[in-house]
Amino acid sequence: MQDIMPIRRIDHVRFFVSNAKQAAYYYRTLFGFDVVAYSGLETGNRTEASYVLQQNDIRFVLTAPYKQDHPLAQWLIKHGDGVRDIAFEVDDVERAYSEAVRRGAQGAMEPTVLKDDDGEVHLAAIHTYGDVLHSFVNRDRYKGTFMPGFKEMFIPGESIGVKEIDHIVGNVELGKMNYWVNFYREIMGFELLVHFSDDDISTEYSALMSKVVQDGRGKIKLPINEPAEGRRKSQIEEYLEYNAGPGVQHIALQTDDIISTVRHLKARGMQFIYVPQTYYEEVPHRVGAIEEDLRTIAELGILVDRDEEGYLLQTFTKTVQDRPTLFFEVIERHGSRGFGKGNFKALFEAIEREQALRGNL
Repeated sequence: MQDIMPIRRIDHVRFFVSNAKQAAYYYRTLFGFDVVAYSGLETGNRTEASYVLQQNDIRFVLTAPYKQDHPLAQWLIKHGDGVRDIAFEVDDVERAYSEAVRRGAQGAMEPTVLKDDDGEVHLAAIHTYGDVLHSFVNRDRYKGTFMPGFKEMFIPGESIGVKEIDHIVGNVELGKMNYWVNFYREIMGFELLVHFSDDDISTEYSALMSKVVQDGRGKIKLPINEPAEGRRKSQIEEYLEYNAGPGVQHIALQTDDIISTVRHLKARGMQFIYVPQTYYEEVPHRVGAIEEDLRTIAELGILVDRDEEGYLLQTFTKTVQDRPTLFFEVIERHGSRGFGKGNFKALFEAIEREQALRGNL
């Protein structure tokens, strides 16, 4: 099939936060990101402060409004700290935008060119689920720091070894999963990669359904979750309540050494979901031989799964802000291109234990 919208990679993920300086310190200290660029009052930006953080091929942008009349101040009140924009680097911004709009996307920002002495950056944006955007970015003619309006700022972090974004998961309302899967297929030329039913992802109390779409080059993977009927409130329903609608649930960061990465994170104070030791009694029978020491895997609470192509290791942080919304996954792949289907029951039971502590199950 022809790739109707060639995407090079995820250019950056922009978070809207209440205090960008403190958020930048959090991500630098815990995750080891370098702070590489800044925009704010000192650069002539009178509306918002932004910090650009980078670790290998992962780039986060943290933005906070200065005043209550900022166009997105109400976004922050509604959703709390979270992901505003999943930005894609493309060959041709104007073509990507016009093709998406022609196919039915709602435009958020028409193609725009930002210029300074270092060149020009081409930008445009469309709406996706909830109040999340997809920006299209091309900086082939730009040699400066990130984009015009930013200045170089280098505050090094101590890397935890994550190298790229593996996938980004969105939560949507009941009955909307297929709508957004079709959005990515029909408007952006993505393809359906895998489908998980409520039989695959269920516990005694709740269930959810999920489909994963990927771009034409197979680089970008976007699972879309919706709640399914259950005896109690599902984690997706809890998310939708506290996020006041659909949004990004978690970001999976890929590493080549999950043991080292998780050890670094735990030493710096990151909290992870609890996995009972009984889970590991079945791992040798269910997964078979793995390179890692099972006792170490159990000590760190890392989940293991295998499919016909290999195995993977993954673990999940607790939510990274007060609202029970956004969290992170750390994943290491050994051939497997799956998403840990064999871990779903153990994972969601662990998440339900956290919900119960919050009084939301």
